[in-house]
Amino acid sequence: MNNLETYQNFYFIGIGGIGMSALARYFHASGKKVSGYDKTNTKLTQVLMNEGIDIVFEDAIDKNITSLHQKNTLVIYTPAIKQLGILDYFTENQFKVLKRAKVLGLITESTDCIAVAGTHGKTTTSTLVSHLCREADLSFSCFLGGISENFKSNFLYNGSEYAVVEADEYDRSFLNLSPDWAVITSTDADHLDIYGDKNTIEEGFRQFAALVPDDRQLFVRKGIDIGRPHVTYAVNEEADYFSDRLRMENDKIFFDFHTPEETVKDFVWETPGIHNVENATVALAILHNLGVGFEVLKKAIAGFKGIKRRYTKHSCKNGKIYIDDYAHHPTEINAVISSIRTFYPEKELLVIFQPHLFSRTKDFADGFAESLSQADELILLDIYPARELQENYPEITSKWLSEKITLDKKEVSPLQDAFSKIKEKEFDIILTIGAGNIDTLYDPICEWMEISKNQ
Repeated sequence: MNNLETYQNFYFIGIGGIGMSALARYFHASGKKVSGYDKTNTKLTQVLMNEGIDIVFEDAIDKNITSLHQKNTLVIYTPAIKQLGILDYFTENQFKVLKRAKVLGLITESTDCIAVAGTHGKTTTSTLVSHLCREADLSFSCFLGGISENFKSNFLYNGSEYAVVEADEYDRSFLNLSPDWAVITSTDADHLDIYGDKNTIEEGFRQFAALVPDDRQLFVRKGIDIGRPHVTYAVNEEADYFSDRLRMENDKIFFDFHTPEETVKDFVWETPGIHNVENATVALAILHNLGVGFEVLKKAIAGFKGIKRRYTKHSCKNGKIYIDDYAHHPTEINAVISSIRTFYPEKELLVIFQPHLFSRTKDFADGFAESLSQADELILLDIYPARELQENYPEITSKWLSEKITLDKKEVSPLQDAFSKIKEKEFDIILTIGAGNIDTLYDPICEWMEISKNQ
């Protein structure tokens, strides 16, 4: 095993990624010297630099890199990085170079790890578990795939007994972890560029489940076959832990929570959607098993503010509503639009969607077409390529996807033209969704709609 304590310097290649930045914050909080590279200067990299972390945005070997010593520097990179001069430099000079997932795995070896996996729901669930841990004042640190609205970060250090981590299935990263408790929220097909087919991704989740020791607990949403004994959870159907009697009052959801021994009535929170009550159910189940009382959990659930870009909702003075969400898979889009239709069945919905990856667009084109056809009007942005090249998918474009969508009111637009198009539209609710750089529309839309982002 690599002893992380022996390193004084940590260099992150791709430091602006949500998972990488959480690790960078962890080592920075531990008193280590942290620096890194990213190709794009974003809000997140700006925050990291404000916290005292040095970041460069050019792929060049500068004096800050050449001054690092091979013996006391650990280099951490994201698998999204393919070719880079900085990475080549560290490799050629025999620095210790590890993937992000490997380093996170090493951290989990020395803690009681609570790992949340699933193709959907893992960010909300892991963030909620972390929020409940903080409200219960447990000794924990967390590494999240989103920015918690409660503690305005994707990382929090409140001790070292527990580590709450988002277990990422991409590149089979979650198999590096050492979970003591684990959650599997869903095993829908995704990342088929890595796994190839649905059966293979399901096998990946079974391998993850096998990492949980027999004397600890694995929580699995009811209906998922995971191939080993586990604790089930569900909403509106009986399971080992389940919630029911969901009802909505003034934009708040009330529900009852059932353990194997008792029923606790009238939990309340403000995060809409049945899928989010499902996430709350398993988070409560975990904290119940850690010995936290229901009086604390009820108060904590009621105070949960959510995650940035996970159904971030603003109500405007003129009655219009703006919702921003990270949804980038047909199942996630269905969940968001279903929640909107439940709360606001009569309102005109304008959706702006940026597909993420050519491969995902190709693999789930029919699902995207069906989910997006639930809008009243659609602006479909160009595909965000991330790590992929258009030349490898010459026929996969947003125009190609648009032709499968049954809406009459639809158009394809580059991102830079989207805001001017939005301002010309008639709508009651505007929904921006996607995992790429569509988030750059958020501030202009809020300013145009006179929204205070602190509400």
